[in-house]
Amino acid sequence: MAVAGLSNWLSYAGENGINEWMPPYFGATVYDDPAVYAKSSPINFIRQARTPTLVIVGERDAEAPAPQSFEFWRGLQRNGVASELVVYADEGHGYRIPAHARDLGSRMLGWFDKYLKTPAK
Repeated sequence: MAVAGLSNWLSYAGENGINEWMPPYFGATVYDDPAVYAKSSPINFIRQARTPTLVIVGERDAEAPAPQSFEFWRGLQRNGVASELVVYADEGHGYRIPAHARDLGSRMLGWFDKYLKTPAK
């Protein structure tokens, strides 16, 4: 599962609301050394992905913007990886609407049951 995930550090640098930590972490800004960000971006390795992935994001997430999840999910889809995208309307980085929190728990359990459950003998 990818909940509020990041797919592309290059575009994330311009999309998120909390990027002050990135230059110390990567050793440079994305504008000074885009290669260091690119080599850590999951989207650049999407053709190697094989794991079924449930992608979940809040529509208004400023910390892990929804376009990051869209990009990752589309890459998985394009490469034939079993995946599903769920976008919770009016949610940010956390899920405050009780129905969404319940749905998230149910979806997670369902996904794990479908892809990780050991077959009965």
